[in-house]
Amino acid sequence: MKWKLLLSVLAGLLVAGVLALWGGFLIARSYFEPELPSVQSLRELQLALPLRIYSSDGKLLGEFGAERRALLKYDQFPPRVVQAFLAAEDDRFFDHPGVDWMGLARAAFSLAVTGQKSQGGSTITMQLARNVFLSSERTYGRKFKEILLALNIEKELKKEEILELYLNKIYLGERAYGVGAAALIYFGKNINDLRVSEAAVIAGLPKAPSRDNPIANPERAKERRNYVLRRMHQLGYISAEEFKAATEEPLIVKPYRAKAEVDAYYVAEMVRQDILTRYGEEAAYTQGFTVTTTVDSYRQLAANAALRKALDDYSERHGWRGPEAKIDPALLAPGQEQKLIDALDARPQVSGLLPVVVLSYNPQKLSLRARDGDVDLAPEHFKWAGFTAKRAPAVGDLLRIRAGGKDGREWVLGQLPQAQGALVALDPRDGSVQALVGGYDFFQGKFNRVTQARRQAGSGFKPFLYAAAMARGYTPASIFLDAPVVFSVRGQKDWRPENYGGDFKGPMTLREALVQSRNLVSIRVLEAIGVDYARDYIARFGLPKDHMPRNLTMSLGTGDFTPLEMARGFSTIANGGFLVEPYFIESIRDGAGKLLFKAQPKIACFECEQLPPPPESAEDDPSANESEAPPPDIPENGAPRMIDAQTIWMITDILHDVTVRGTAAKVNELGRSDLAGKTGTTNDETDAWFNGFQKTLVATAWVGRDQPAPLGKGEVGGRAALPMWMDFMRAALKDVPQGMLPRPAGLVSVRIDRRSGKLAGEEGDAVFEVVPQDRIPDAADAPAAEEEGRPSAGGVEELF
Repeated sequence: MKWKLLLSVLAGLLVAGVLALWGGFLIARSYFEPELPSVQSLRELQLALPLRIYSSDGKLLGEFGAERRALLKYDQFPPRVVQAFLAAEDDRFFDHPGVDWMGLARAAFSLAVTGQKSQGGSTITMQLARNVFLSSERTYGRKFKEILLALNIEKELKKEEILELYLNKIYLGERAYGVGAAALIYFGKNINDLRVSEAAVIAGLPKAPSRDNPIANPERAKERRNYVLRRMHQLGYISAEEFKAATEEPLIVKPYRAKAEVDAYYVAEMVRQDILTRYGEEAAYTQGFTVTTTVDSYRQLAANAALRKALDDYSERHGWRGPEAKIDPALLAPGQEQKLIDALDARPQVSGLLPVVVLSYNPQKLSLRARDGDVDLAPEHFKWAGFTAKRAPAVGDLLRIRAGGKDGREWVLGQLPQAQGALVALDPRDGSVQALVGGYDFFQGKFNRVTQARRQAGSGFKPFLYAAAMARGYTPASIFLDAPVVFSVRGQKDWRPENYGGDFKGPMTLREALVQSRNLVSIRVLEAIGVDYARDYIARFGLPKDHMPRNLTMSLGTGDFTPLEMARGFSTIANGGFLVEPYFIESIRDGAGKLLFKAQPKIACFECEQLPPPPESAEDDPSANESEAPPPDIPENGAPRMIDAQTIWMITDILHDVTVRGTAAKVNELGRSDLAGKTGTTNDETDAWFNGFQKTLVATAWVGRDQPAPLGKGEVGGRAALPMWMDFMRAALKDVPQGMLPRPAGLVSVRIDRRSGKLAGEEGDAVFEVVPQDRIPDAADAPAAEEEGRPSAGGVEELF
C-alpha cells in the first residue's frame, strides 16, 4: 500500500509539474508571441544585394557581398548535401515538430550538472529562426523566442520548405550565406559538382563558420569534415568504402574569384576598403552599392600585360631556378588522373602560370601534363632555361607554363617570379587613376605595392631637385662640376659618392647632368640651394616632406615614396605645375540607383592661364599701352598652381631629352615625340623605376623585391622598369594625338658654350638652350665651377 501511495504521489507531482510547465509555457507564449515576426515574412525574404565595382566604361571589376547567386529550390540541392547537413546538425529533422525536446532535455541536464550554458538542442528549424530573425545572444528569453518561432514555422511550412530556406540562408563564413555561395567561395564549384568530402566540409561550418572554415583554419576544417563524414556513415548515408575514401582525400581549397570582366583586383580591393570606411561592413555587403571607378578597362588590361611581361622577362634573364616541386611519378599512370589533378590543384594559383608535370625531356622536346591534357614545348619555348645534361627537368618535376610565343597563343616555359612590380597611371589633368596593378597576382598576396610599398626613388627624384634649383635662379645652362668629392661624417667612414659608371666628366650644364643622371652634379646642386629649401620646394609637387632626408643623400633619391606618390609628383610636371589629388572612385549609387557620391576633382587648366603673347612692339598693336590684358579665366574647381610655368617647361624639356638621347633613349622605339621621363635606380640595383608622361597621361613603373635585395648586375631602371612603362604606353596612347604643353612667355633660346655656359661666340662647341629672359648668361661670366664655389677634385667637406 505504501508503494502504491508513493507512486500515486509521485505521479500526481509529475502531472502537476507538467501542468505547471505547460501553464508557464502558455503564459510565456502569450507574452512573447506579439514580438515574433510572421512566418509569411520568412517566405518573402530576399537576397541582400552585393557591392559591385565597375570601370569607367562599364566593365565589372569586382563583386563583394554576402550572397552571390540566386536562391536554390529544394530539389536543386543534391541529396548528399542535404544528408551532410542532417548528419552534422539535426539527424531527427524529419521526425520532430521543430523542437527536439530530447535535445533540449540533454542541454538542460548539462546546465544542471556543469553550470554552463550550451548551444545544444538547436534544431535546423530553430537555427533558421535564430539566424534570420533573432540575435545571437545566449539568453533564456532569446532561446524561448527561438522555440516559439520554430514551432510556428513548422506549422506554416513543410519540412522541405524549411530546409530550402535554411540551406539558402545559413551563414557559412567568408561572407557566404547559403550552400550555393559556399560551394563557389571555398571550392569554385557549382553545388552539383561537390564531392561528398567537400559537402561535409561545408556542412561542418554552421557551428563555428569563422573558426572552422578551410581558408582560415584548414586543419580544423578537416577535423570537422571527418566528424561529419563519420556521422553520415553511422546514419547509413554513405558506405564504409565511401567514408574511408572521403576522409583520405586532401582538403583542397579554391577561393572564389568573382567573374570580373577585367582583372583589376587591386583597384577593387581599394574600393572595398573605401566603402567599408564610408558605410560600415553590413551596409557595404548588402545594400547593393554600385561603384564606378576612374579606371579605363583597356588601359588596365595593358597595365596587367605590361607588368607580367616585365617580371617574366626579368625572371628569364636570371635563368631557371629548378623545379618548383616534385610529384610522385606513379600519379602519371593510367587510372590516377583524379589524384594527379588534385596534386596540381593543390599548387598556388598564379595569374597566367599553369602548373604542369614533366612526362619526358630531350633537347628537342619537353613533354608535360597539365590539368586539361598534355602539352609539348618546342626548343625555342624553353631555350631561356639553359637545360644541360646535368641540370634538366626529370619525370615528375612540377614546372609552370604560360601563354607566349610570337602571337601570344603558344605555351612557353615559365616560372614563379622572384621579383615584384607595380604600375600606376594617372590623368595629370585631374588625378584620376587610369590603371593600377599592385603586383604580379593579387591572389598570390594582396599587398598593394602601388599604395603600400615605400621604396627609395633613386634618380627618379632628381627632376624635382633640379626644378628647385631653377626656381632658385639656376637655368638649364648653369654649369656644375662633375668631379670626385668626399664628405666627412662624424663618427663614420667618409662618404665618397660616385656616378653609376664610376667616371667623371668635368664641368657640365644642368641639362646634361640630368639627361645623363650624374650623381655628383646632383649632390652639388643640392648643396648650392640648401637642403631645407629643397625639401620645402619639392613638397609642392605632392611628395611628402617627412620622407625626404635632411642631408645631401637626398639628392640621390634616398627618400622613400610609393609609386602612387611618384606618379602624383610627375603629374605636377606633366600638367604644367598644378597639384592634383589622385582619386579612383568616380561615383557611388545605392541599390535603388540613387546617386550618393560624385567625385569633384580639382582640374589642372594650363590653357586657362595662358594669355595671348605680347606684340613685338607698341607700333604693332596701338592699343597695347591703353589697357592691360584681361586676367585669365580660372575655373572654380581649378587645381592650385604650385610650380611656375617656366620652371615646369624647362624641366619637361630636359626630361624629353632623357627619352631622346639619355638614359631612357629606348623610348624612341614608340615613335612619338611628346614623351618625357626619368629612370631611377637605387644602390646595388635594389629598386628599378621609370616615371614618364605625356601631357594627358603619367605612368610610374617599379620593379624590386618585397624584402629589399639586389635585383642583379645591370638591372637598372632603363632595363628592368622602362620596358614595362613602354609596353603600357604603347597601348594606352594608341589613339591619343601627339601634343606637348606650349612654351610659356618669358623663355628665350640662346646659343651657349657647352663647356662654360657663357653666351657662345662665333666659334666653339655651342648649343642652343632655353632660359628665362631675365637670366640670359653674360658672355663675361666667370667660370661656372668657380662661381659655384666648388672645391677642387678630392676636396673634403662636412656632410652633417
